[in-house]
Amino acid sequence: MEGKKVRESQVVLAQQMNPQDANPAGNVHGGVIMKLIDTAAGVAAVRHSRSNAVTASVDRLDFYHPVFVGNLLTLRASVNFVGKTSMEVGVRVESEDLRTGERLHTSTAYLTYVALDDQGRPLALPPLILETETQRRRHQEAQTRRRMRLAEKTHEKSCQREQEA
Repeated sequence: MEGKKVRESQVVLAQQMNPQDANPAGNVHGGVIMKLIDTAAGVAAVRHSRSNAVTASVDRLDFYHPVFVGNLLTLRASVNFVGKTSMEVGVRVESEDLRTGERLHTSTAYLTYVALDDQGRPLALPPLILETETQRRRHQEAQTRRRMRLAEKTHEKSCQREQEA
């Protein structure tokens, strides 16, 4: 299977935040931002796999600054790591005050997607072609997160077996 370059699946999504996105104080709900993150990451995953891709997990989602009504939210999604049937997509979220031009890095998230064939079974993925030092660093960091996720799953299964015994 021929590999795909990171840039072939990258996504940039921008959306202005409106009153329906916010609480009475004017802060945009974290859930609204989470949905946009999942949308951008999902598009990157489908672009890489050229198949249906479903969210398997959100490994990490950090909010650094609030987002307000009127801000432009820009999300940049990129595939960081590809395994046999799953891939990690990183999303960087920035808010921009359109009146002042001030931009803030507001959120970062890492999501895992599984590619599915037409029968809903996991599908083998094309390998990821890394071209830059930044891509290699992100790939290395994603491998570390993957090892931690797998170790946690193994620990959870072990604890479940102990409870069942």
